Amino acid sequence: MKKITRTVEIKAPVQRVYDFLTQPENLPSIWPNMVSVSNVTVAANGSHDFDWIYKMAGLHFKGHAETLEAVPGKLVRMRNQRGIPSTFVWTYEGLNGSGTRLTVAVEYEIPTPIIGKIAEALLVKLNERDCENLLANLKDAMEHGLTSAIAAHP
Repeated sequence: MKKITRTVEIKAPVQRVYDFLTQPENLPSIWPNMVSVSNVTVAANGSHDFDWIYKMAGLHFKGHAETLEAVPGKLVRMRNQRGIPSTFVWTYEGLNGSGTRLTVAVEYEIPTPIIGKIAEALLVKLNERDCENLLANLKDAMEHGLTSAIAAHP
């Protein structure tokens, strides 16, 4: 299992950040290499499950995200099945009522038989950069009102 943990401070209220991130349809606009989201279902507790297509190393992987735990404005824990098995934990912390400290912790498996051992180390670095770009794009969207067609940060 590979692990990534990153934190960003956003000048936007927790509920606004939480609401944006928990709408799967928003993810392709901020997440580098997230090709598409489809088949979104909403559970009684407001959490979302969805299918996704993600591009890694030039290959498209298809998977399904299932919300395991959702505490509005505090925490979302999701498991991705198929494609790239992974678990995401999004933790939200309010900052003086007007800001958010968001931490994402990811544990994932690289499909090594498909990618190959040689490329694995490179992919770990690329995935870390994608996570950083995701958070930077989210920060831009929340602080500047950019909520669609956000380019990845170089």
